[in-house]
Amino acid sequence: MDLTNPHAACQDTFAGYPFENEVTHVPRELDGIPQYSWEEVRRLVSEGAYQWIDVRTPEEYEEGHVPGIPLKPMQEVTDWMGELDKNQHYVFVCRSGGRSQKVAQFLKANGFMHVANCEGGTLAWPGELNVGKEP
Repeated sequence: MDLTNPHAACQDTFAGYPFENEVTHVPRELDGIPQYSWEEVRRLVSEGAYQWIDVRTPEEYEEGHVPGIPLKPMQEVTDWMGELDKNQHYVFVCRSGGRSQKVAQFLKANGFMHVANCEGGTLAWPGELNVGKEP
């Protein structure tokens, strides 16, 4: 980076937020939480690198959810966080990305260092949504 150029520090940002570097595949972060697109989430989950968790309400989940994703409602996070492995990597999903970001921040503040958020939530999911409960 050219430190003599006052604008150099802004060259790798958009609207003040870092964007993904295509060479290193570093996700952009928001308040210290990596932000992944659905394409990235599917790749990370299929590689076994991350587990995904839907944090919406049971009613929202049953109205439509990403196939195969388990539900752990945000309102019960203090009840289920003890079931999670602090060494595992997790990516959280909600309707649009706001609640899942808050869950990731809360868990990070409680010792979970490998948490991420799915940008756009289920609204951005490019595939079909399942209705009802997961088997």
